[in-house]
Amino acid sequence: MPLLSPAEFGELWETFQHTAFKLEVRDRYDVPSEHESLRRFLAGEPDPERENRPWLAKMKAATSAGKRIERVRVVTEPHSDYVRFLLAGTPLNLAAGEDIRYLPRPRAGELGLPDHDFALFDSATLVLLNFDADDRPLQHELVTDPAIVLRHCQWRDAAWHHAVPFERYTER
Repeated sequence: MPLLSPAEFGELWETFQHTAFKLEVRDRYDVPSEHESLRRFLAGEPDPERENRPWLAKMKAATSAGKRIERVRVVTEPHSDYVRFLLAGTPLNLAAGEDIRYLPRPRAGELGLPDHDFALFDSATLVLLNFDADDRPLQHELVTDPAIVLRHCQWRDAAWHHAVPFERYTER
């Protein structure tokens, strides 16, 4: 399967036509661009840069153009520090137009969801998201096999149907 550079993967978030979906199944991601924000969050310090991340501007541009962006986060309860960090930042993503939902890990297991992250663009382009044992992103794989893409569309639909919208999830 072809490997994508970070720039090529980023471009997919700008060039999709109608819908983008991402399933996140890890309780931690070691992303260098988040290190300082995570440190501030854990220290209880304000993080004025968090609301100005380029990702949020990219999402706002896409959703303002009428595109739909959905994300399901499979989470272990009680939450890891990193998931608490994500939950605290989710209102910024929602304000940029993303629709983010949460699915407790036992329910994901009952549904037979995969244990890997993936992104789907326009229900036709699949990217398998790869990470090393220390939760650092590796190169991602572009998948074009229609049967594999279809299976991931089915997983997307199951995850989306059973996941809880952010507002309801945080009320629990």
